[in-house]
Amino acid sequence: MITFLEGVVVEKDPTRVVLNVGGVGYEVFIPLSSYDHLPAPGDACKILTYDHVREDIHALYGFLTADERRMFLMLLNISGIGPKLALTALSGLSIRELKAAIAQADVKRISSISGIGKKTAERIVVELRDKLGAGEAMEAITAQEEMTPENARTRDAILALVSLGYKQAEAQQLVKTAAAGAKPDVTVEEIVRRALAR
Repeated sequence: MITFLEGVVVEKDPTRVVLNVGGVGYEVFIPLSSYDHLPAPGDACKILTYDHVREDIHALYGFLTADERRMFLMLLNISGIGPKLALTALSGLSIRELKAAIAQADVKRISSISGIGKKTAERIVVELRDKLGAGEAMEAITAQEEMTPENARTRDAILALVSLGYKQAEAQQLVKTAAAGAKPDVTVEEIVRRALAR
């Protein structure tokens, strides 16, 4: 299993990069998010990889961050999603946007990615929602919005409920209901108390 390659960029385009590693040229398929951060041809580069081997194919898929590779592998575990579609998903939305869409069950946003229909988008949400850590999901959601004191309170209240054993989706719904109509200076503790009372 090839887990990373370190070499010199020979050529690159938005879907692939060729790396010269000790005189051997490796073609690696990449998402757009990795392409944006690749160095220029002639420069050294390290790429994390996923080595995809089947009877009829042997292909390398590459990523510049561990987060990209982790999301790629999570997508691969979903029925009906192969490496090419997983790569398309990473090219269609940034990792942060994809995590936020999954955490918020935004099927419409995910199905806006080329090649992903509504049913596949629903499967992605159902299968990955609880696999995202509560912290990273909330970080992705709040990064999409301006971090107001209200957003910070909501995030902290959801994280508190998750730490008490609630599923993330359930915690989000409880906090949303508990915070509705609350005073602007309501505390995180008060939101959590109201949520638990329900």
